[in-house]
Amino acid sequence: MSADTTDAASLVAHHPGSAEYDEHRAGFQLRERHRPARVVAARDADDVVAAVRHAAEAGMPIAVQAAGHGLAAPLAGEGVLVSTRRMDDIDVDPGAGTVRIGAGARWSDVIEAAARHDLAPLSGSMPGVGAVSYTLGGGIGLMARRYGFAADHVTRLELVTADGSLLTVSEHEEPDLFWALRGGGGSFGIVTALETALMPVARLIGGGLMFDLGETPEVVSTWLRWTATVPPEMTSAMTTLGVSGRHMAHVQIAYLGSAAEADELAAPLRALKPAYDGLREIPYRRSHTVFSEPDQPHAYVADNVLLPAIDEERLYDTIAASAPGRPVSSIISVRHLGGALSAPPRVPSAVSHREAKYLLCVVGVVAPTARSNAASARALQDELLAGWSGTAVGSSPNFTLGRPDRRATAELFDAERRDRLLRLAREYDPAGLLHPSFVIA
Repeated sequence: MSADTTDAASLVAHHPGSAEYDEHRAGFQLRERHRPARVVAARDADDVVAAVRHAAEAGMPIAVQAAGHGLAAPLAGEGVLVSTRRMDDIDVDPGAGTVRIGAGARWSDVIEAAARHDLAPLSGSMPGVGAVSYTLGGGIGLMARRYGFAADHVTRLELVTADGSLLTVSEHEEPDLFWALRGGGGSFGIVTALETALMPVARLIGGGLMFDLGETPEVVSTWLRWTATVPPEMTSAMTTLGVSGRHMAHVQIAYLGSAAEADELAAPLRALKPAYDGLREIPYRRSHTVFSEPDQPHAYVADNVLLPAIDEERLYDTIAASAPGRPVSSIISVRHLGGALSAPPRVPSAVSHREAKYLLCVVGVVAPTARSNAASARALQDELLAGWSGTAVGSSPNFTLGRPDRRATAELFDAERRDRLLRLAREYDPAGLLHPSFVIA
C-alpha cells in the first residue's frame, strides 16, 4: 500500500515503495537521503500541525525538508519526514517592502516575485536553496556587507512546535522564539512561513573574474588586500577549483553602486589580466550568475571557519588542496564579511560571531554512494580547517553541510547564545523529537 490516512485530520502519509515517497524524500544533496517510516507532503500549516501531532503522539522523530541542500543526519527507517515543497506560496507587499514566504519556496521564486516591484530579497549565491531554511541559519547573501544577515530582517514567523501548536512569532509575540529562530536553526519547531523585508534593489554590478592560478598566483594576495579597501556596498568572494586540468581562481563580485564606481574599484583586480571578465550590470533576477554555482543535485560535504583575519601564506597552503589531480576533489571558497554583518541588529538575534571578517569554506565533491570517498573528503576538511583553529572565532551554520559528526554547537554560537538556545530547545521540544540539520547541544 503506497499511502494511508492518519488519525490526524485525514492526513495522507506515503510509505517506502511508493513514487510519492521517493519524490518527497529526494533533495539536492545526493550523498544522503532520508529513509523515514513515512513521508507527509504538507500543503499548508494545518497539514504540518496534523503531521507533528501524529508523530508526537506516537513518539516518532520528526524531520522537515524543502529543497534538501543542508541534509546532515537523515532519518533512517523510522520517524516522519514533513516535506514542505508544496508550501511554496510567495506574497509580496510592495507598499510595505516585505514578502511572506512559504516553507517550501526557493530563493529563485522569491527573487522573481520581488523583481516585478523593483525589490530584492537578501538571497544567497545559489537561488535553488530553500529561502526559509537558509534564513533560519542566519543567511549570508549577495548583499550581505551592505544589509547584513537575512535573519536580522525577518519580521514575523509562523511556527508549529513539537507538540503541534501553531504559533505566530514576532518581536512582540513569543519574543524568545523570535530571537532563537533568527539564526538558531530548526530545533524549536517547523517554520511554515516567514515574513521579511525586501531591499530597494532592482539592479547591481555583478559577475566574476576568472584567473589561472598557474599564471597569476598573485590574485590570491591581491584580492585579500583589496578587500580591506572596499566599501560595504561591495560584497565579494574568491573560489578556487580545478577546471579542465587548470587551477582556477574565481573572484565573485556583487556591487550596489554605479558601473563607473565598480570599474574604479575593480581596477586592481583587472590589472592582473583575468582569463575571463564577466563583471557587468545585471538585473537582480540574474544574480545567480555572480557565483554560477551548479544547479543540478550532487553529493558533497562542506565545513567552514569564521576568521577575524587571514594569513596570506596559510591561505596559499589551503587553496593548494583545490588544484586538479588531487585524490579528493575540493573547492575552497573565501567570503569577505564585515560591513553590516558586523553591526548588531535592531532586535537581537541568535546569530553569533559577527566580529568575523572572512568565512573560509572547504567543499568536498564526492560520489553519491561511496562512503569511503566522503570519509576522505571529511578528513581533508578536518586537516585544512585545523590549521586555522588558533585564529578562528567559530563557524557558520549555513556552510556546515553534511557534517552531523563535526563540531559541537559551541563553534556555531558563543557560550551565552548557546546556553539560551539549549534552554529554549528543551522547553519547546522536551522529548527531543525534532531532527534539524544541526542540533543545539
